[in-house]
Amino acid sequence: MTHPLLDLPPLTAARFASIERGVAELLGTRADVVITQGEALLPLEGCIRSGARPGSTALNVVTGPYGTTFGNWLRDCGARVVDLEVPFDTAVSAAQVDRALSEHPEIDFVSLVHAEAATGNTNPVAEIGEAVRAHGALFMLDAVASVGAEPLLPDAWGVDLCVIGAQKAMGGPAGVSAVSVSERAWARFAENASAPRRSYLSLLDWKERWIDGGRTALPHAPAQLEMLALEACLDRIAAEGLASVTARHAAAAAATRAGAVALGLAPYVGRDEAAAPVATTLRVPEASLVVAKALAVDPAAPLAAGGGALAREMVRVNHYGTAASLDTVGACLTALAGALSVDPAGALAAAGSAWSAALPSA
Repeated sequence: MTHPLLDLPPLTAARFASIERGVAELLGTRADVVITQGEALLPLEGCIRSGARPGSTALNVVTGPYGTTFGNWLRDCGARVVDLEVPFDTAVSAAQVDRALSEHPEIDFVSLVHAEAATGNTNPVAEIGEAVRAHGALFMLDAVASVGAEPLLPDAWGVDLCVIGAQKAMGGPAGVSAVSVSERAWARFAENASAPRRSYLSLLDWKERWIDGGRTALPHAPAQLEMLALEACLDRIAAEGLASVTARHAAAAAATRAGAVALGLAPYVGRDEAAAPVATTLRVPEASLVVAKALAVDPAAPLAAGGGALAREMVRVNHYGTAASLDTVGACLTALAGALSVDPAGALAAAGSAWSAALPSA
């Protein structure tokens, strides 16, 4: 009995390397790319445990729940952590980062989330990168929710470690991720006696056994289906054009915000420039109940209540990957209108106008 997902020929080293090159092209990077066989928390933790060490000082920017996780990992590594926390309904500024670096000249590692899908904010990485570069610290960026949804230029922005995942704007599976690693980062890892070795978290193992070996023999059997899915994501983005993909996500965000306001709902992230294109968050009393009612109207609508305490006040509209479309935005607005017992017509008209303004040729 045959099945298209079973009995596939083994993934060759050459094809694995070609997928790596595709990721590098997507990121516009000349740095080494390591594709990791798991969800993006794997390379994120690997980067922190390789780059942080006892005696080091890290600036950890917290604009959402993942920043909290990074701070815990940094402390586990023995690093002294300076947490720069800002309200989750806004973004951090380059001036705030620069001030923290000036107040703590010993900082040698900076961790930042580009876009927080959980809270709907996005941070100005280009400007922050200038401050970090001037300071000389190693810069790690979680770009899982931003890759494909908004501009991402790790080399131009001075990002030493740029971690991405396929499961959001790229439209792929959660089981494969990647990280670009600068020469500065490799040197930092090599100097760290506490960096993971002979471990699934070890990036140095990949460098020594795969990259330095000429990419001729894979260190272990890759996750076949996830790698093929990542390849398909890269092909689909290339066919549409990265600029078109990011513009479509921006249009979906603009349409959702406009439609939500027409429904009488306030965006959770107040400033347009601080709102992430990957997902739109809304301030909604009794959010969990509203989402439950909306999903009763349309079970397929990509709506969710906020996590933890935010479940009482936040609704998240996910519009990424193929869901970054006017049809999906309209379905979400219609479902929310049903939950709120209001007419969706005005919201749909506002969303359509915002979409057309963002993509006039669409």
